[in-house]
Amino acid sequence: MKRRPAPTFALAALVFGAAAACAADEALPNAETILDRYVEVTGGKAAYQKRKSEITTGTLEFAGPGLKGTLTRYAADPDKTYSAMEIDGVGKVEMGAGGSVAWEKSALLGPRVKAGEERTQALRESAFNGPLLWRKLYPKVETVAVETIGGNTCYKVVLSPAEGKPETMYFLKDSGLLLKTTMLAVNQMGEIPVESSVSDYKSFEGVLVPTKVTEKAGGQEFTITIQNIQTNVQIPADRFEPPAEIKALLNK
Repeated sequence: MKRRPAPTFALAALVFGAAAACAADEALPNAETILDRYVEVTGGKAAYQKRKSEITTGTLEFAGPGLKGTLTRYAADPDKTYSAMEIDGVGKVEMGAGGSVAWEKSALLGPRVKAGEERTQALRESAFNGPLLWRKLYPKVETVAVETIGGNTCYKVVLSPAEGKPETMYFLKDSGLLLKTTMLAVNQMGEIPVESSVSDYKSFEGVLVPTKVTEKAGGQEFTITIQNIQTNVQIPADRFEPPAEIKALLNK
């Protein structure tokens, strides 16, 4: 009786499986390559560097209650931001950041100065030309998987800041554009899982920007639609000054 070659086949299968696993690992591009590619496909380093200020206007709509509103955001190099949202039935919500201060003032909760990890997140998000500064904002980055989202093949990249929790970004394999971001946002109520999906990229002065952002957080879902972005416009310096109520809190 001939000896069955099963052990040989088993060994071959084991070797093949190990080789396939190694090949799969090698197929994952470095996170640095993915993030640099995003800068290139959205306009390139030179186009970003030409931008020194911007004014963004748009609308927002909440899926559940059907509330609608408007959004205006001012930003300037290197890290100044001021946003104002006017929401039907809710009122005005203002937010600002710059230097070492981040704050919020709303019709419902009043004025407050952000602290701890919430402040750190807000200051990181206020960095002008953020995609260009990923090495400064996220000292550690890693490609961890390939995932399919809505029929699209994406690279899953985990970005870890020097302070705070990591964020996960999903970049389309074919185009290099960002599709989704997930993170734990921190506010006065604690930690809240946030999922942001972006689409409808349009060019503003040579830089592609997603003009539709759908965000899910704390059981709520809302969509921001950007209507226009004006770049390199003169913004009065006092536009970024915290309101009197915030200054009073800072001076305590």
